[in-house]
Amino acid sequence: MNETELKKYRDDIDGIDRKIIELLNQRCLAVKNIGELKNAANAPVFVPERERAVFERLDAANTQGLLTPAALRAVYREIMAAARELERPLRVAFLGPEGTFTHEAACAKFSHQTAFMPERTIYDVFAAVECNRADYGCVPVENSTEGVVTSTLDRLFNSTLKICNEIFLPVHHHLAGYGPIAAIKKIYSHRQALGQCHNFLQEHCHQAELLETASTAQAAQMALESGSECACLCGGAAVELTGIPVLMANVEDSASNTTRFLVLGKQETNPTGNDKTSLCLGMPDRAGALYQALEPFKNAKISMTMIESRPGKVSAFEYCFFVDIIGHRLDKPVQEALRAASGICSFVKVLGSYPRGND
Repeated sequence: MNETELKKYRDDIDGIDRKIIELLNQRCLAVKNIGELKNAANAPVFVPERERAVFERLDAANTQGLLTPAALRAVYREIMAAARELERPLRVAFLGPEGTFTHEAACAKFSHQTAFMPERTIYDVFAAVECNRADYGCVPVENSTEGVVTSTLDRLFNSTLKICNEIFLPVHHHLAGYGPIAAIKKIYSHRQALGQCHNFLQEHCHQAELLETASTAQAAQMALESGSECACLCGGAAVELTGIPVLMANVEDSASNTTRFLVLGKQETNPTGNDKTSLCLGMPDRAGALYQALEPFKNAKISMTMIESRPGKVSAFEYCFFVDIIGHRLDKPVQEALRAASGICSFVKVLGSYPRGND
């Protein structure tokens, strides 16, 4: 190894680092000034549409760079999180405890510098934001294998909170505990995780009793405390947090297993040009009502990415439909379709328009 050449490169890096620190501090000063303006106007600190614009600008400027777009975004996510702390520290409630996939999703969006607040239930996450104990909340809404999270949809039906962002998180489950696998008698996990690993469990752990827990993080703790011949299905964060041994990694049935999470707040987001709008449509009890309600969106050539029915909570056997469409509530075609649907449905509730995640 050429030590002289090595020292030269290291000296170059040290000089570059000094310049980066100087520029970061200049950026933080500008952010601090922006924070003062926002606080005076009582404006939100977290602005998803601005975050999207920054990332798109970075991607465009990085065409000749060695950093991948994902790596550059990861760096800037931490930079922006540190800058937000200068404006006003954020409090983000999530479906806890620490080590859950919701915790991972919240960290991916807001970074580890945020003040995270674990909540026991999805209802509690909504309540924390509604009563201003938290600025934002993070909850799961659907999984690519097991479908929607009904408790989130039911709470959206009654809440005044808005969806202001979405997060898609690849979900990998590990069988962790004390084996060998063939001797395991009990497996703890959340109902969704058990469903997402159904085929694996049937093939490798058919002898074990499956015990539902409130979260995969709780499952890891319970398996750790139970000891011999007990295991759990949990994610990497729970493994790292508890130190429970991994018996087999990535045991989910689908290699593309992904969960979608929502960021909840009290603000309306502005259009970015690549948005999604979530709706709740109340259906009158008559033949063809759903078809008629969706027809304005079809006529406007608006794509739909999800539709799910839930009991309407008002009259027996009446239903409402949760629908995700591509576009922003302020886009002219979406506005026209919403007006037409309002004349057909018993009610139309816009749950939020927000930048699309990487779906």
